[in-house]
Amino acid sequence: MPSARCRTAWPTFWSVFDLSALEAEAGALERASAAPNFWDDPDRARAQMQRLAERQRVVETWRGLERRLRDGSELLELTAAEDDPGPLVEELRAEVGAIGDEIERLSFELAFAGPYDERNAIVAIHAGAGGTESQDWAEILQRMYLRWATHDGFEADIVDVMPGEEAGIKSTAIEIRGHNAYGWLRSEHGVHRLVRISPFDASHSRHTSFALVEVMPEVEGLAEIEIKDDDIKLDVFNASGHGGQNVQKNATAVRITHLPSGIVVSCQNERSLRRNRESAMLVLESRLLQIELQKQEEERARIKGEHVEAGWGNQIRSYVLHPYKMVKDLRTNYETSDAERVLDGDLDGLLRAYLQTQIGDAAVAASGGGSG
Repeated sequence: MPSARCRTAWPTFWSVFDLSALEAEAGALERASAAPNFWDDPDRARAQMQRLAERQRVVETWRGLERRLRDGSELLELTAAEDDPGPLVEELRAEVGAIGDEIERLSFELAFAGPYDERNAIVAIHAGAGGTESQDWAEILQRMYLRWATHDGFEADIVDVMPGEEAGIKSTAIEIRGHNAYGWLRSEHGVHRLVRISPFDASHSRHTSFALVEVMPEVEGLAEIEIKDDDIKLDVFNASGHGGQNVQKNATAVRITHLPSGIVVSCQNERSLRRNRESAMLVLESRLLQIELQKQEEERARIKGEHVEAGWGNQIRSYVLHPYKMVKDLRTNYETSDAERVLDGDLDGLLRAYLQTQIGDAAVAASGGGSG
């Protein structure tokens, strides 16, 4: 009988999932949607309505589980009072098992409790030092994330790509759209290391390549990030292909410099100057939001007394193709020998392992364990 599994799961899940807070947020959003000027800003209104619908869905789902738990408890009391419970026992076992399965299925929603987790994501990949080797590795990672998006029902578009000199890419930015895209992918933020026999080395030597992956939540136009016209410098130039040659006669590529932060974003993927500017601004806004989130995380860690490495450049995962095959996440210790399958977009095991640690950390914090 699976009741032991459920009895241990129920208190943990309800202690880290603040349904009352979600209900309060849904109520506030519903009241705001009734305001006469609510639709004056259509983009903001649509984003608010999507958030309201999602909050209502989550609350209804978990309140329904609460009711089933309450009914199950009453059935348990009836069973205990019966000299010969008979069918009540089987009914109770079936209900407890069903509730346990439902909790297990919904458990990963607990890992998507962050304020930006449900949003679309911008994934930026930058080749590390090492020339063609690292640029080829960056392109392999681009393909990996595009295939993951396709496999898992997300929509993905390359917002910008900077080709490498001989092969691969120097950098790329991918927009991945779908519910909880950022929540799934935020764990990919960091340095990814590849060890393999180089296809570009005639001596067939083993090479180590690095690429930095940045994952940023997409800004939804809710005045989260304010960029003044005076804060940006806009340069227009001809798009270039492999080897640096110009591939367009008209200057449609865009480079935006955010003067206060020094962040530079380029976009040359589209044939339209307007579209390239919009794409570059999308990446810039998301990058500024990610910097703000990093500052908040560092401040929380400082208050709790935790050590936080400066910057986002810490190695998070190794992909080894020679002398053996293994992909290992250095934060969760999750590993698999099927490296080709991972590079073909099967990231679910790695992503779920990270999300499971987040659920565990939340449960420890809710129970009063850990530091701080």
